[in-house]
Amino acid sequence: MHATIQSQTRADDAFDCLQTAIVKGDLAPGEKIGEIELCARFNLTRGPLREALGRLESRGLLVRRPHAGVKVVSVSADELIELYHIRETMEGLAARQAAERMTDAEIADLYATLDSHETMIEQAHGQAYYQGEGDYDFHHRIATGSRNAKLAQMLLGDLYYMVRMYRYRLSTSAGRPHKALGEHRRIVEAIAQRDGELAEFLMRRHINAARKNIEQKIREGVLDI
Repeated sequence: MHATIQSQTRADDAFDCLQTAIVKGDLAPGEKIGEIELCARFNLTRGPLREALGRLESRGLLVRRPHAGVKVVSVSADELIELYHIRETMEGLAARQAAERMTDAEIADLYATLDSHETMIEQAHGQAYYQGEGDYDFHHRIATGSRNAKLAQMLLGDLYYMVRMYRYRLSTSAGRPHKALGEHRRIVEAIAQRDGELAEFLMRRHINAARKNIEQKIREGVLDI
């Protein structure tokens, strides 16, 4: 029993390590990966690595092709823009419903989360805005706070993990981390005021701004997709 627990923990560590590498771009979209190289690069062992790769594949972050091996998932520029159009509509609705349904305690906790994000941005000297997944992720908290199970299911499935890959890369623009945090704070203020219409408007504007940032980076050749 003890050995099983240890093995599971190593697999969890391997999964966290590789997922973070994908989100941060250390394993780039479209990059072909092999077990031997990953073990050496990230100091992993084969058993936990294989379990981690299976979990990443189930999340849509890795794709396995016959005779081509395993690659980090990638999307075209047009597909990425489409994803952001989808997010704008769906997360706008989530913010509106979160304003109507989140408890005061949840909103207070959301404020505390943003305070921790501010500390992280300062530690990164304003150069990046990395959010861990789940409760540490602002967008994840809004989706679950909507109390709309179907909406949360759609937002937090493959779409969520795919978008996280690009959200971090886009957060490294000069000035973007502090600006994004300010936009997050204004959304939470609208939610705290129980103003669903304003919360939806601010969320849609926030994601729209991110999409325009993507389009600009693609035009400038800064974002290679």
